[in-house]
Amino acid sequence: MRQPELHGLYAVTPDTDDGATLLRQVEAALAGGCRIVQLRDKCSRMHERVARAHALRDATRRHGALLLINDDLALCQLVDADGVHLGRDDGDLRIARAILGPGRILGASCYADLDAARAAIAAGADYVAFGAAFASPTKPDAAHAPLALYARAKTELDSPVCAIGGITVDNAAPLIDAGVDLLAVITDLFSAPDIEARADQYQRLFAKARP
Repeated sequence: MRQPELHGLYAVTPDTDDGATLLRQVEAALAGGCRIVQLRDKCSRMHERVARAHALRDATRRHGALLLINDDLALCQLVDADGVHLGRDDGDLRIARAILGPGRILGASCYADLDAARAAIAAGADYVAFGAAFASPTKPDAAHAPLALYARAKTELDSPVCAIGGITVDNAAPLIDAGVDLLAVITDLFSAPDIEARADQYQRLFAKARP
């Protein structure tokens, strides 16, 4: 199966105590057309995190989607995920690239810093993420990444660009128009009354923007 491109809705999992519900939610997002999922788990114990990662690995494979792991190279390797996403304090990108090898995806959080993005790409990152694009319920104290930053990133950087932070279907269009390749969404996706339909809405925004 051809690997999905780094484009479209990027579902980032919410914190939850209920792994079974999380799996159903991710399955719904995948059914709605999402083809990139990140397991971001900051609250569960290691055995539960491993179980969730295995379950999501199986689900993403069934749907021909990518699974990335937030901040855990070892877990990525253990479940044969497609890659890892690292923040500023989550480890050295060059070391991560060496461990992952050329076949897996490395993403990097660059906040609102184009120079950090350039350094990340030089270190081997496959995509760079900027945020918060809008006020974020997940990280309310996050620095703001203005719309102009995303447009500059697409012009100046040879890399897919991801936006994260407070994104909804109602405010996403200007980001896509600015050239953003990936919209990383947590709350507006997984708190939606119909997750499958919400995922489809995001994918339609991208399809509408394509020539």
